Amino acid sequence: MKKQKSKKQFDQDGYLYFPGFLDKIETNQIKSRLDKIVEEGLQDIPTGHIKFENTENKQGVKMIQDLHLYDPLFKNILFESKFSALAAELLGEKVVGKTVEFFNKPAKIGKATPPHQDGYYFMLNPMSAVTFWISLEEVDKDNGWVSYVKGSHLNGVRTHRKSGTIGFSQEIVDFGTPSDLENEEFIATNPGDVLVHHALTIHRAAPNTSINRSRKALGLIYFGESAKEDLIAKKAYIASLNK
Repeated sequence: MKKQKSKKQFDQDGYLYFPGFLDKIETNQIKSRLDKIVEEGLQDIPTGHIKFENTENKQGVKMIQDLHLYDPLFKNILFESKFSALAAELLGEKVVGKTVEFFNKPAKIGKATPPHQDGYYFMLNPMSAVTFWISLEEVDKDNGWVSYVKGSHLNGVRTHRKSGTIGFSQEIVDFGTPSDLENEEFIATNPGDVLVHHALTIHRAAPNTSINRSRKALGLIYFGESAKEDLIAKKAYIASLNK
């Protein structure tokens, strides 16, 4: 009954919030491994998979992509965990784990994440995909909480444009309509809390304006087995982005 309720709410709202999805031991294990990678292991990861808040002096690690390729812990989390089971339950089909990403907003310099839809980047047909956002620290309005626009996944892909934000290259052109703002929910989280959203759910995150608090999180992406990538369109997009 609980699973049916979660699935029904996900289909209706486009996102779910699971407080305490990971226990303290699981959360601390992830945090410790990430801290070790940031402090000692960046040289083992291709530079293209690491992004800094300040690219000129490489200040403040903002994002590390495809962590599952470089560490067995994150490989197991992506492929052999309760996340893949929940993703399959919410999408109603078998899923394929795509990537594990580290997200951070360093204190004082962590920029806002622009409003966007993950599906714009994914280019799937059908648009069967979910993203998990795992909170590793206390997150609130001061250090970069996440917001979702309820029901926005039911209205297709909105028009995007280049955002100028490192790691989040696209933003919704006309975000901020009365419907967007009336249905937007900001969610404060604690370590171990998990948010999951559909690929078409509009979301954004506030900047980190705190003096000494980081905002670390882990992201997991799953595609439904039925989803097919438009490889030609994706290749053209990546080429345009690199240019």
